[in-house]
Amino acid sequence: MKVAIFGASGLLGKELMREWTDDDLVGLNSRDADVRDAKQVQNAVDRSAPEWIVLAAAYTDVDGCETHRDLALAVNRNGAVNVAEAAKSVGARLLFLSSDYVFDGTKGSPYETGDARNPQSVYGRSKAEAEVRLLEILPQCCIARTSWLFGMGGKCFPDTILKLAATRPTLDVVNDQRGCPTYAVDLARAIVELCHKNASGIVHVTNSGDCTWFDFARAIIKGAKLATEVRPTSSQKMARPAPRPAYSVLSPASLHRYGIAMPSWEDALQRYLQQRLG
Repeated sequence: MKVAIFGASGLLGKELMREWTDDDLVGLNSRDADVRDAKQVQNAVDRSAPEWIVLAAAYTDVDGCETHRDLALAVNRNGAVNVAEAAKSVGARLLFLSSDYVFDGTKGSPYETGDARNPQSVYGRSKAEAEVRLLEILPQCCIARTSWLFGMGGKCFPDTILKLAATRPTLDVVNDQRGCPTYAVDLARAIVELCHKNASGIVHVTNSGDCTWFDFARAIIKGAKLATEVRPTSSQKMARPAPRPAYSVLSPASLHRYGIAMPSWEDALQRYLQQRLG
């Protein structure tokens, strides 16, 4: 099977390129094709002639999206439309990476794939609008929603916590936002399986279990055997430009229907720390 990956140089893209060993892969980054440019996207797809396209390219700076709204929509929504149109023109299947931020966080129990979208941030809106458009263009496309992504070779929460802990005796971390940390290696492996199983529709793909950012930070510090004290605080005290869902745990039911189970986030964190710290 021939596969083209948009966003191959990103945190997830790098893992997809490493983990996807049994198929013919073409990795595309922004120098190969800017997803905002429909002609560049079409040319890249025509050259690679893939059977599957994985769209992992995105503008993921959630706070940056608030101040650069037009850029966020141009990349995350319009760019996705460009890739979907190109996929349709060559008869390729498409897997699109989406986010827990399409939800408002008011539910209080794990979100199912059919729950109503109600994004509260520009980033969430850009992903939600992309989902709607893609399902119109390619009804058989696969939308893989994930959350709290971390991994090697890119900016992520564990990396930030470890760097801050190296210079601070205490860290204040919000304890009123709950979600599912997801390791890029495990997400990449699940995506490979989904494509091999010809997945379609919306699938929630995260490591199993859930926690708050405070819980996550405390586990990072403990796993790294550091002495830094982690203290719980509120989102109100740590105000950010973009609102975050208070609760964005994604139900694994849609993933389990494909016979795919993800390791726990604690197990994933342990493997990340082994790789990160050596």
